[in-house]
Amino acid sequence: MKRHILVSEKSAAISAIAEALDFPDWFGQNLDALYDSLTDLSWLPEGEYVLVVPANLDSAVADVLRDAAKRTAESGDRKLRVIRTER
Repeated sequence: MKRHILVSEKSAAISAIAEALDFPDWFGQNLDALYDSLTDLSWLPEGEYVLVVPANLDSAVADVLRDAAKRTAESGDRKLRVIRTER
């Protein structure tokens, strides 16, 4: 599944990612909860999930995405891939 995240500001990006990946209601809307949810994804079917994010994405959110993608690549049946784009 491929989803485009069109916002770069931190709180808006967190919300957009949560919506794109249909995070559970208990999602905490912060960076720690974002990482935890991105490295779990147990509510979604097995497979690869691709987020396309703007190049100017908030650096803290970008760091969480990078770390989560690295962790899911190493283990698990739900992989996260992040693509940064100028568009």
